[in-house]
Amino acid sequence: MDWYLEVLRKYAVFSGRARRKEYWFFALFNMLAMLVLSFVDGMIGLYSMEAGMGLLSGIYALAILIPSLAVTVRRLHDISRSGWWILIAFIPLIGALVLLVFTVLDSKPGSNQYGPDPKGMDGETLA
Repeated sequence: MDWYLEVLRKYAVFSGRARRKEYWFFALFNMLAMLVLSFVDGMIGLYSMEAGMGLLSGIYALAILIPSLAVTVRRLHDISRSGWWILIAFIPLIGALVLLVFTVLDSKPGSNQYGPDPKGMDGETLA
């Protein structure tokens, strides 16, 4: 849960680097929140079949859009890729797969042009 809150604290920070752990824990808690809100939408009758989501889950999705983009850009920075690579997701099917592979790749050890290694100095992991 701390990783999720850390991403929210860095709401619109597109600079720096994000570890795989930070990115994937954010993705996990984001997915759980969407599932819970969708369930609540369905239970209280706010789910819209035309829109494919409910009022609460729609508001949440809009609120979390900027932090989601920011953590993805920082994750790309961690593997020494420009944040502009996020636009590859607009290529149907293949773009999403390439972005998935990028988010799964391990960090480049040591500092790069986007900042110091978030795991620690010179590839050493923090406790």
